[in-house]
Amino acid sequence: MAVTPVVVCINRAGFAVARRVADHLGVALHGRASRVEGCDVTFPDALVHVRDLFAAGVPVVGVCASGILIRAVAPLLSDKRGEPPVVAVSDDGAVVVPLLGGHRGANRLARDIAAALGGAAAVTTAGDVALGVALDEPPVGYRLANPDDAKGVMAALLTGTGARLRGDAIFDLPDDPAGGVEIAVTEGPETGGATRLVYHPQRHALGVGCARGCPPDELAALVAGTLAEAGIAPGALAAVGSLDLKADEGAVTALAASLGVPLRLFTAAQLETQAGRLETPSDVVFAEVGCHGVSEGAALALAGDDGALVVAKRKTANATCAVARAPVPLAGPLPGRARGRVSLVGIGPGASAWRTPEASRLVAEADELVGYGLYIDLLGPLAAGKPRADFPLGGEEDRCRHALERAATGRDVALICSGDAGIYAMGALVWELIARGDGHGGVSDAARRVEVVSAPGVSALQAAAARAGAPLGHDFCAISLSDLLTPRDDIVKRLHAAAAGDFVIAFYNPVSRRRRTLLAEAREILLGHRPAETPVLLASSLGRPEEALVWRTLETLAVDEVDMLTVVLIGSSQSRMVTTGDGPRMFTPRGYARKLAEA
Repeated sequence: MAVTPVVVCINRAGFAVARRVADHLGVALHGRASRVEGCDVTFPDALVHVRDLFAAGVPVVGVCASGILIRAVAPLLSDKRGEPPVVAVSDDGAVVVPLLGGHRGANRLARDIAAALGGAAAVTTAGDVALGVALDEPPVGYRLANPDDAKGVMAALLTGTGARLRGDAIFDLPDDPAGGVEIAVTEGPETGGATRLVYHPQRHALGVGCARGCPPDELAALVAGTLAEAGIAPGALAAVGSLDLKADEGAVTALAASLGVPLRLFTAAQLETQAGRLETPSDVVFAEVGCHGVSEGAALALAGDDGALVVAKRKTANATCAVARAPVPLAGPLPGRARGRVSLVGIGPGASAWRTPEASRLVAEADELVGYGLYIDLLGPLAAGKPRADFPLGGEEDRCRHALERAATGRDVALICSGDAGIYAMGALVWELIARGDGHGGVSDAARRVEVVSAPGVSALQAAAARAGAPLGHDFCAISLSDLLTPRDDIVKRLHAAAAGDFVIAFYNPVSRRRRTLLAEAREILLGHRPAETPVLLASSLGRPEEALVWRTLETLAVDEVDMLTVVLIGSSQSRMVTTGDGPRMFTPRGYARKLAEA
């Protein structure tokens, strides 16, 4: 889904304007807590809040001084092509300034806001100011084939060079037949250059089908040859379409990714509605999948009722493709559905400072959120306004199954986990449900075909180690002391192995209300293999305001000091403590002293 902007209000003086802007754009208004009332979302720290939104790829419209927005996002600036728009609006609405992302929508957004407020858009981008156009931001439905050349062509125009125009007039520029640069709008595969920009109207839709396990290179070569033979540029494609049974077909997903267009999926019944328009209907295909044509049907379904086949089905041993053309660029919402995605998002301890930009981005992109309610709440403003499905502790299978089945309908679902989703969290369970399959306590076939991606998070193990010093400087392991899912005998076996191996150990789930003996048993097992003075850190609520760190030795470790929110970090026989001005720290030598002594 496209990420919508957020309007941010810092103080009461700008509230009225901020509310007008939010209502005009139809987006949420975020306000500084204790300073602004009547907002959809509140936040305590403006710099942190704007930085979090920006890191997640959310366009920000700040009704505040430009300097506040600049200071907030400055540490994150790196690639102007990937940064979301940032727009500053004065408290009185008289001036609207696009600060970042001018050619990624900020200039257009600023003009829209200024018109609504009766103010002025202070656009400073050279091309917009002098010529009123941004050559690297073509209209929706058109694609620039050689964006790297746009800057040089714009510079030439600013020096007075005229432009030769060919094809659709997509920019408000005069046509100069003798101009030194060319603006070509064409559906054909033409090459641009330093003085020639080539734009493709995305009027074509590509339908594909293939056998299970089709080599990606085979489908890619078929498509490339078909487009070349028909004189259609890859950039003139708006989407790739196929049967929903091919949602997880590697050749199909790789093709859409390589072409940089969305993959849209159709049921057999939807494709069969195109049967009367097919040039090569097949009873064999109908018997196999329930429609008379996949590639032609998908191309026609994408192109719409006014579209027509321009390339009938072409095929190889394992693949087919066809192309349909619409009379206008396919710029609106496309027919069919997306593949669907489950993002396994590890949010670390929950604080935004310990949440990766990738995790924030996946949350911002998601259509809906699924998880334990507390974890979703920890997302704060990123979760505001998004549909969410909260599940209690103990409902792990239900929440993972729900996320997968929702994604099977084409939704982008973020499954929120604390720490890292792959470490004692939902990642393994998602894959287990997929592996079980339908009818075996798993998920539907459609859910098994969704895309699953994972964003790593700061685990409790890492957080505790960072607070401790460097206890993981040498070999370490993690053991969960919960016998809810792991037989107690297996846990004891692992404790003996870890003790004998002299690993630094992180104990997850060390105790619960009903389970109080395993931690004491673990302590006794470890005391048989390492010194009584081995350092131990009890770390609770890491990264949160109530964070607590308690130092003990292995001998003095007491079960009653530990709760469900505590990670117990136990050093190896080689772990040492060092006292600093900032307090005690634990480290485990890697062996550099021995290496130096042997040199």
